Amino acid sequence: APEYVQEKIKELKILPQQIERVLDKHEKIKELAAQFQHARSFLYLGRGFNYPTALEGALKLKEISYIHAEAYAAGEMKHGPIALVDDQLPVMAIATQSDVYDKTLSNLKEVQARSGRLMAIVTEGDSEMSHLTEHLIEVPEVSDILSPIINVIPLQLFAYYVADLRGLDVDQPRNLAKSVTVE
Repeated sequence: APEYVQEKIKELKILPQQIERVLDKHEKIKELAAQFQHARSFLYLGRGFNYPTALEGALKLKEISYIHAEAYAAGEMKHGPIALVDDQLPVMAIATQSDVYDKTLSNLKEVQARSGRLMAIVTEGDSEMSHLTEHLIEVPEVSDILSPIINVIPLQLFAYYVADLRGLDVDQPRNLAKSVTVE
């Protein structure tokens, strides 16, 4: 519908300012990275549009910090990864406002019940998630379809800071080849 398209165009126009607001949270993200830099493994959870965002977050962490990280669709968590959750496992959840927010919240309560070290990317002003963890990164509210653009930024910064705090060269990750190189 034309109204929908117009609405998305309006949203896209303010996206750069919203991205800046996320980048302004770099100190908070660095503090979080400092707390979790010694973890041996990470679980990333996302749903819907943000499942691929979780995959990207886990991939970035692996690529530059050399920490094992796995991403899973939050709704599928009970089919395996839940067995790994204990007080040693950091779990990075993408839990911004969306149609699947309540379901995601329910999944994260399962993580909390197993003492998982939960971190969450949430929409500014979220009051529910603070009951589960104090490790929150707030991002501006955007529509579901644009949320991965905003939500991936704190994940990439987190990976960067973890690697940097571990004394690794983030510009020269080992064993990585660009996809454009000859096979």
